[in-house]
Amino acid sequence: MIQTALISVSDKSGIIPFAKALHDLGIRLISTGGTAKLLSENQIPVIEVSSLTNFPEMLDGRVKTLHPAVHGGLLARRDNPAHMQALKDHHIDTIDMLVINLYPFEKTISQSKCSFEEAIENIDIGGPAMLRAAAKNHQDVTVLISPEDYASVLEEMKTHHCVVSFATNLRLAKKVFAHTAQYDGAIANYLSSLPPSQEHQDRSIFPQTLHLGFNQVQELRYGENPHQAAAFYQDIKPVAGALASYHQLQGKELSFNNIADADAAWECVKSFGDTFETGQAACVIVKHANPCGVAIAHSALDAYEKAFKTDPTSAFGGIIAFNRECDGLTAQAVSKQFVEVLIAPSFTSEALTILGAKQNVRVLQIDLAPTHNPFDLKRVGGGILVQTPDNKNVTLQDLQVVTKKQPSEHELTEMLFAWKVAKFVKSNAIVFCANGMTLGVGAGQMSRIDSAKIAGIKAANAGLSLIGSVVASDAFFPFRDGLDVVVAAGATCVIQPGGSVRDDEVVNAANEHGITMIYTGTRHFRH
Repeated sequence: MIQTALISVSDKSGIIPFAKALHDLGIRLISTGGTAKLLSENQIPVIEVSSLTNFPEMLDGRVKTLHPAVHGGLLARRDNPAHMQALKDHHIDTIDMLVINLYPFEKTISQSKCSFEEAIENIDIGGPAMLRAAAKNHQDVTVLISPEDYASVLEEMKTHHCVVSFATNLRLAKKVFAHTAQYDGAIANYLSSLPPSQEHQDRSIFPQTLHLGFNQVQELRYGENPHQAAAFYQDIKPVAGALASYHQLQGKELSFNNIADADAAWECVKSFGDTFETGQAACVIVKHANPCGVAIAHSALDAYEKAFKTDPTSAFGGIIAFNRECDGLTAQAVSKQFVEVLIAPSFTSEALTILGAKQNVRVLQIDLAPTHNPFDLKRVGGGILVQTPDNKNVTLQDLQVVTKKQPSEHELTEMLFAWKVAKFVKSNAIVFCANGMTLGVGAGQMSRIDSAKIAGIKAANAGLSLIGSVVASDAFFPFRDGLDVVVAAGATCVIQPGGSVRDDEVVNAANEHGITMIYTGTRHFRH
């Protein structure tokens, strides 16, 4: 039974009504510093922790709860006679509930003008110590670190005469240890990112020790293959607009491969946010991690129909993503093919009714936001590769025309479209485009010339002409042979990063063919 609660919170949201409700239930309240003052100002009876310890807060608040009167009251097992006798001998009362949230360390260091001294002073010591003590003794102590748990715990106390179940206490204890681990990890990340000079502005992007935290979203039926076990985890701090923030409206449980391919489709379609702002819709169809059809148009339906034309065979069983609302006409068209996952920022009621007839289709709603994960991670044997995300978008100002033939305004638009698509195609990537749609995609080959040939074959299989098309290559042409292939297929404009030792040879070949070539100065390898 809860008789005494210690409250010490930096996040004061919801604490006044919660503390008042505890008092109304007859719970004795103990508190520290600013929290105690706030409770008193709101006519809630509270005992200062210094009265409990018979020792004043000192060292500018650094020492206030680090005392046997606090930790003994939290750690003593109520079913252990020796523990209870020790409390009696030393005149220590049990503390049955702990309500704490920690100094806002991560919020503090995220501020551009945060000094090293400010960061250090926002490292909480007593709070984590109390949290760990209470969580360790969860069979006897209820510990809360988040205002979101106040209401449910209070309801349970009201229903069961101030008793909180073991199951609830264990759930809350798990939450505490995850929280304190993340808190300590953030401190370690910060300190190990600093040079010896301790200058905050000189922090490295990559700390010497990297601590990352994730919450499990779900266990999956299996991994990439049926003999592999798998689970899906979300960043502890969700990234707005990222796939992990999806809301599934209907359909079967997502599989490992569904999630991986859905992420590829969603990140690609998000890159066309600027077309959305100008009134155009974008559609991306992904199969086995590669876009097999991408298009922009004035409506979601038109964008889908153009994207589907690129490679109808590969689109079978694919992932489809839109950067604007999916309406009834679009849903009707999509439902005519076999689709695994359909993603959009929103769906009309008519679209949901139509899709409801295809209950196996996984329909995901995700807010459209141009944010990215702070790091891209790739697991290797015995370690992990960490990099910043490839979120650079090339603009007109970045382009350098290197051939005698200059591009028209329309050709520039087409090349930038092709370049955006190539960024999301596995290397080596060659992408033919025209009129705001992909015509042929060559992905993941060991040589660039093979990717170019495959892209041409794909277009031919779909009955699409490459005459007058533009081509994007995710990296430079190491020899002129790859360029010769795309020109022979019908391309009249090429966009590529440049940077090869044979750039002059390739540019001369482009001039021989009488085509336009543009350098971006940016490579987009994708492995």
